[in-house]
Amino acid sequence: MNVPEASIYPFTAIVGQEQMKKSLVLNVINPKIGGVLIRGEKGTAKSTAVRALVSLLPEIEVVEGCSFGCSPHNKNEMCEACLEKTGRGELKGVLRNMRVVNLPVSATEDRVVGTLDLEHAIQTGKKRFEPGVLALAHRGILYVDEINLLDDHLVDTLLDAAAMGVNTVEREGISFSHPAAFVLVGTMNPEEGDLRPQLLDRFGLCADVKGIEDPEARVELLRRRLSYEQDPEAFAMEWAISEADLCSRILRAKALLSETRISDPMLELIAGICVDTGVDGHRADICMVKTSLTLAAFGGRTEVSEADVLEAAELVLSHRKRRKPFDDSSGEDKLEESLQKHRKKQEEKKAGNEEKESERQNPERGQKEGQKNEPEQGQGREPEESREEEKNENSHAGHEQVFGMGDCFRATNLSPEFRKKSRKGAGKRSDTRTEAGRGRYVKSAVPEGRVTDLAFDATLRAAAPYQPERKLLSENGNAVLLRVPDLRKKVREKKIGNMILFVVDASGSMGARQRMVAAKGAVLSLLLDAYQKRDRVGLIAFRGDSAELLLPPTRSVERARKCLQEMPTGGKTPLSLGLARSYEVIRAEICRDADVCPFMILISDGKANVSAGGKSPFLETEIIASRFREEGIPSAVIDTEKGALRFGLAKKISSALGGLYMGLEELRADTLLGAVRVAGGF
Repeated sequence: MNVPEASIYPFTAIVGQEQMKKSLVLNVINPKIGGVLIRGEKGTAKSTAVRALVSLLPEIEVVEGCSFGCSPHNKNEMCEACLEKTGRGELKGVLRNMRVVNLPVSATEDRVVGTLDLEHAIQTGKKRFEPGVLALAHRGILYVDEINLLDDHLVDTLLDAAAMGVNTVEREGISFSHPAAFVLVGTMNPEEGDLRPQLLDRFGLCADVKGIEDPEARVELLRRRLSYEQDPEAFAMEWAISEADLCSRILRAKALLSETRISDPMLELIAGICVDTGVDGHRADICMVKTSLTLAAFGGRTEVSEADVLEAAELVLSHRKRRKPFDDSSGEDKLEESLQKHRKKQEEKKAGNEEKESERQNPERGQKEGQKNEPEQGQGREPEESREEEKNENSHAGHEQVFGMGDCFRATNLSPEFRKKSRKGAGKRSDTRTEAGRGRYVKSAVPEGRVTDLAFDATLRAAAPYQPERKLLSENGNAVLLRVPDLRKKVREKKIGNMILFVVDASGSMGARQRMVAAKGAVLSLLLDAYQKRDRVGLIAFRGDSAELLLPPTRSVERARKCLQEMPTGGKTPLSLGLARSYEVIRAEICRDADVCPFMILISDGKANVSAGGKSPFLETEIIASRFREEGIPSAVIDTEKGALRFGLAKKISSALGGLYMGLEELRADTLLGAVRVAGGF
């Protein structure tokens, strides 16, 4: 990812990943497509492809000295300074290369959108804007690596600016707007968590990439990489001809795009595909039209074909198919089915036009033809029946049994109140103070040291009563005179996520009366809530004579769901080992990140019968549980014991933990999630 590689590595030298490269090229040809999201495992040339794209970008003409790179030929997209130069006849254009601007994950909101020059405002009483990343990216490419780790409010800002082509900054009652038309390119590794569906939908295209499995292609990749490292300049010259050819194709496609047309039958095919796929809204339809037109222009044609529409559908719909989290019914490809329906409809329409006169003379024929199509209306039950059969299937291995999932219910709001200390992180659950210049400005305060986040409005209010006196004693001519005691800093709050660790009893006793089914359903409901709040989740299961960390803390709740679904049940109950393992995981997370907000949920009947240190299994469990209470780690115990005769062991463990106790029969949304809300507060 270093700069030399970004500037000299040829785009056409990247082996494979054709879908990713075509998505990038299409956005260069037609920025109105709406950007591209590249998803893939690590080491698949995502960043290399984006940085190498700069070699294909043509030069653009900009206004000389303009901070925003305005075009001298388009008054509708000029900034205020360029419009003033136009009125005075002082506008001068110069050529420069298009930019690929990198946005780091650690960027603050002011760095992204820009800010007002407070020193200039104080001295002169006039506003002056300091451009941010969006200004630098105007008429270029804005690249965000690991976009799924970027704070949600920054992602919203980027997508809004990309959609509107304008960036508006509101600071201390002053508003400033400037053009910000750019191609947004984001890369991410799905293993580290996904973007919210609302944000995914804002990306025009999505390309999924993975490592090359063909040994010969991997060998060729190694040859090219070694050749580049030995002599980068010679390697670039070797690919100069192919780079020039691709650049020429892009320029021809840009010129041809305005002449490219799409017919009504192709529009009907696009609408049919979107309906069959079940996407929400109409953004997918619009994006498919733009992508199909761009594909046709890139192919040197002025008319969109079926092949263009199908190729566009693969790029436009891949990240829009899933309607809700944990929905596995979106993997089936329906493009071919939609195409066949479209062709059949077009044939029927053509036949209907040819036989229109004969049908008027013989209306009974038309009725008979219509009756033949009625049996097709009963279709659609088979998927429901197959899902029901799949739900009832259980796999067995020895004495272990894999139980299915219980019903997933909608979770109520889960927002534990943590201390109002400054914490780092991202999410949408708990309020916290932040000192990093991020988050929502809630109030002002007197600074204790150097001010890095000035509350301009509060500072002016503090200084206002002293202005007449200070101006009489001053000769510097400033519009506003400030002193150190006047300064106020901004107090900001933001949302952060929690780390929820599920510790599940997978011993044989959980198989009685389908307890594991209900327990899995409750955990699945919490996972759904964690997905929406962007929490990190982990999963520990204990059975037999060991406790296993099935899933280390991660933002990928989909992986947690799969681990939970495949988790077998059977054997003895090493409860003390399960608690000890969870304590180790939480302590390791706290040592790694002091801002972590942990919460442990134990689901068990409390009947420990395996000891690790030779003591009584239950006594050993209580000793380990007391560590959670002593260190203030929030916890909850869900008792799976049922029936008239109960030992109450889980309740005793809950007392040792200092957490909340709840019975299995109370595992409903309002009860369990309320338990987390109450026990989660520090």
